[in-house]
Amino acid sequence: MSQRIAVVTGAGSGIGRASALALAKAGYAVVVAGRRKDELDKTVAMAGGATVVADLLVRRIDTVSQTNFDRATRQANLKNAFALAPGAVIQRALPYLIIDDVFTTGSTLNACAAILRDAGALNLEVATFGHG
Repeated sequence: MSQRIAVVTGAGSGIGRASALALAKAGYAVVVAGRRKDELDKTVAMAGGATVVADLLVRRIDTVSQTNFDRATRQANLKNAFALAPGAVIQRALPYLIIDDVFTTGSTLNACAAILRDAGALNLEVATFGHG
């Protein structure tokens, strides 16, 4: 069976963390993304030693919370916020699942997907658990 890869945004708390942990338990290689590295590190520790946590995306810019922003401001806020992690290799044949804890305008999903597409990912799927 080919490896399954899930990119989970907001993985430092709440729905995002719960999603990352559930997917790790289900056998996915999990990429955690979010604004607070210390909380992301806690999620990784909670996932346990048997879990693969892939360094795939990194946050280059520590953006502010987007809670009160409109669509255009959210897109501008995330411009160049993410990048492919140093040394990361996209395996073109593998499917990548991007999970956004709360979908409001799609700006976070689109920013992450653009990085993965530019790096060569051919099969991107998205899921979200809430709409804001």
